[in-house]
Amino acid sequence: MGLMSAKAAGEKWGISQRRVAVLCSENRIPGAIMIGHSWVIPDDAKKPDDARSTRRENEVETKVKPFLKWAGGKGQLLAEIEKYYPFDGMNITKYAEPFVGGGAVLFDILSRYSLEAVYISDINAELINAYAAIRDCPDRLIGLLKDMQDEYIPLDAGARREYYASSRARFNNLKAGTVESGDPELAALMIFLNRTCFNGLYRVNRKGWFNVPIGSYKNPMICDEPNLRAVSEKLQGVEIVCGDYRQSADFIDEHTFAYFDPPYRPLTETANFTSYTEAEFGDNEQIELARFVDEMSKKGAKVLVSNSDPKNANENDDFFDEIYSAHNICRVKASRMINSNSSARGKISELLISNF
Repeated sequence: MGLMSAKAAGEKWGISQRRVAVLCSENRIPGAIMIGHSWVIPDDAKKPDDARSTRRENEVETKVKPFLKWAGGKGQLLAEIEKYYPFDGMNITKYAEPFVGGGAVLFDILSRYSLEAVYISDINAELINAYAAIRDCPDRLIGLLKDMQDEYIPLDAGARREYYASSRARFNNLKAGTVESGDPELAALMIFLNRTCFNGLYRVNRKGWFNVPIGSYKNPMICDEPNLRAVSEKLQGVEIVCGDYRQSADFIDEHTFAYFDPPYRPLTETANFTSYTEAEFGDNEQIELARFVDEMSKKGAKVLVSNSDPKNANENDDFFDEIYSAHNICRVKASRMINSNSSARGKISELLISNF
């Protein structure tokens, strides 16, 4: 008995590679095993019965969007970033996003392409927990969010502040303890707080406590059930890792498109919002990332990096031009959407750095 790849099985059965990976992850293909980061299947395996209708298989893939607001989210840059997608005709069958954040690029790619393997990671444990919970237990998560929405929306302003404060305290207590990956309560609290806090920020203090105050939304969408279910379906078979970007090295190879969206370098000394976690990401860390990008380039991967453009504040600041001197640097205009100072929201230059 021989083995075939998920791609070969998809071509044989007339379905997408991604659907084959989902069937493997659901243990619906006897003998399927994961070698490295890819599924392999006995070449005499039969196509499992699919509960979905033929019509659904032939429909255009459902578009999904990020389930969280996220500082530095790439929704405003997608039109520029998509120009770098190397999936057509370049033998790129895998995708890695080691600073996944809100996942705007991830979900755009999952909505457009069927890939053999997808890897996402972040050092924010609560964020990764939310991704895992949506993938693995959407029903439980959606039930909790519906309860929160039903309880919160009818309250007056004072009662909302109390409800929010109680939820924030519960969230911090849970994140300080030990929870299994994909814990639905922790994920539901994170989504609730993100939808009701000031400006949709995720910010923690040096002790790691989430400390954003309540926002002033009159009727926030706390449970977007259709999108959450669509996201859950897209995340089936995706490898979700809580850890440093360097852990992606074992996944990334010559068949991979890797997108790195690290915490941006502050444009000024006072604009130093990088507190998505209690960890710092300063110039030394930016330099280490550039070296890692060089290493992944040598492996043959297609790599794209985004970051702030120091020349917005100082035209003589060549920091990124120097550390990424071996790569192509493109300056594009982007909207700064999350900023406590409304006058600072607007078009600025950002960097897209690629090795191709």
